[in-house]
Amino acid sequence: MIKNKVSKRFTVTLPDSVFEDLEILADAQGRPTANLAAFLIEVGICQIKERGEFPDMPKSSKVQKTKEDT
Repeated sequence: MIKNKVSKRFTVTLPDSVFEDLEILADAQGRPTANLAAFLIEVGICQIKERGEFPDMPKSSKVQKTKEDT
């Protein structure tokens, strides 16, 4: 049986200036602020992986449990 990948939601608290910049950029690109934030997080993680700075084994029990459940 193939399980569908499900997007996860969480809350991020940003300084006002960062949020304002995010809103300006999202508006300029014609996309929702949350969509741009998700994209920027994804790009940041990809860059960390490309530089070889991503840990080999997850240290969080939440991440390990999620991987065990799949």
